[in-house]
Amino acid sequence: MWRSRTAFLILLVLTVPAFAQSGARAESEQVKILALENAWNQAIQGKDRAALDMLMGADLVYVDYDGTLMSKADYLASVKSSPQHPARVVSEFMNVNLYEGVAVVNGIYRESGEKNGKPYMLRERFTDTWLRREDKWICVASQSTLISH
Repeated sequence: MWRSRTAFLILLVLTVPAFAQSGARAESEQVKILALENAWNQAIQGKDRAALDMLMGADLVYVDYDGTLMSKADYLASVKSSPQHPARVVSEFMNVNLYEGVAVVNGIYRESGEKNGKPYMLRERFTDTWLRREDKWICVASQSTLISH
């Protein structure tokens, strides 16, 4: 059920028509991007690769907090094979800057769960770059940096 709800949320946000970047329309686009970011958190928490696949462009460049550079395929494989079992993934802060057809999100998120039978907690600062393609927002670049709790 969790996966189908996440996929539905992503499809809903992706299929809403995109508008020009002014006034209330810009706010509407910001809300869409924030919803996509939150859907990403839910997909990570549920290890929902199908939902993540819908959020990301085929040419995604992902830089993990340890400096690992990954393609979309690499990132999706890492989600499946990760020894981490996230119980909670939440954003503490997010800011969206809109440009013509591009959105850059800066924020902080916290992830906690179990890894190799032991509890873990990560807090990371991230920058995600979203591109509007065919009236849908997709993430084309993501970078995160581990920060202290």
